[in-house]
Order: sequence, then C-alpha cells, then structure tokens
Amino acid sequence: MKDILNEADGKMDKSVEATREEFAAIRAGRATPSMFSKIFVDYYGSPTPLQQLASFTAPEARIIMIQPYDMGAMNAVEKAIRDSDLGVNPSNDGKVLRCVFPELTEDRRKEYIKLARTKAEDGRIAVRNLRRTAKQNLEKLEKDGEVGKDDVTGAEKRLDGVTKKHTDAIDEMLKNKEAELLEV
Repeated sequence: MKDILNEADGKMDKSVEATREEFAAIRAGRATPSMFSKIFVDYYGSPTPLQQLASFTAPEARIIMIQPYDMGAMNAVEKAIRDSDLGVNPSNDGKVLRCVFPELTEDRRKEYIKLARTKAEDGRIAVRNLRRTAKQNLEKLEKDGEVGKDDVTGAEKRLDGVTKKHTDAIDEMLKNKEAELLEV
C-alpha cells in the first residue's frame, strides 16, 4: 500500500513541476529565457529545442538577446521565433538576434491570466486523475484480499491529503502568476 501512495505522490510532484514549467512559459512583464523553452528549430532537418542551440541574455527587462552557437543556424532560429506564439519579430545583426517584447496591454494581461488558469486546471486534473488511479489500485488490493477495509480507508485518507497538498501547490502558483501578470 505504501508503494501505491509513494508512487502517486511522486507522479503528482511531476504534475506540479510540469504546471510550474507551463507557467514559466507564460510571459509576464519581464522577458525571460524560459519563454523560449517550447520553441523548436528545424536544425539540419531535425526539430531541436532552441535552448540547445543558443545562449540567452537579458540586458533589459523587455529585451532578450539570442546568440546561436552555430551561426549557420541563425536564419532557422530567427524563423522559429517569428513563427512561434511569442508575438515578437527578432532583429538580426548577423551575430545576435534581438527580441524586443512590447509592453503588455490590459487585454493581453487578461488573456495570459485566462491561459494561466487553464494551465492550472490542467495540472489539477492531472493530479486528480493520479488520485483516481491510486484509489482504484487500493480498492483492487482490498478486493483481492491482500489488505483489510480499514487499511484501505486509512490509505485513502492519506491519499486525499497528498492530493490536497499538490492541488494547493498549483493554486498557490496560479495566485503568484496572476499577481505577476497584473503587476504593471
């Protein structure tokens, strides 16, 4: 039974971490390299994460400078950024790509908050699905006669506590992201 609870806890931790990464990709007032984590570049015929092909610097709050390790990939990197959903058009000086992010409008902030809420709900659903699977495994142990009903009831209470801990963590991340997005 402990194995089932520990496995569910570990998987829930991964769901919370995945939600944290999703939040990092949502732009707030400050431009960060993590905003580029979902961009893939067609690098000599194979899709490669941009973060493996270039270094990033942020000289100002709304500017990200991208320097590809391989200058032959400059045009492919530029195209991937332009085609992404970041909404920036990088300027290319031959050595570095400069991405200037415009100020967030109120409407854009509201869109990002909606997106953050959707990502948070997806994370909570993933955690609840893991809870359901663990609960089914506990019920199967009871049905097979390997453990008693009292043991399963206690394990389910512990599982509920673990689930609440993880959904609360996602809710806290959402609260922080909303505050970050509303900050002007």
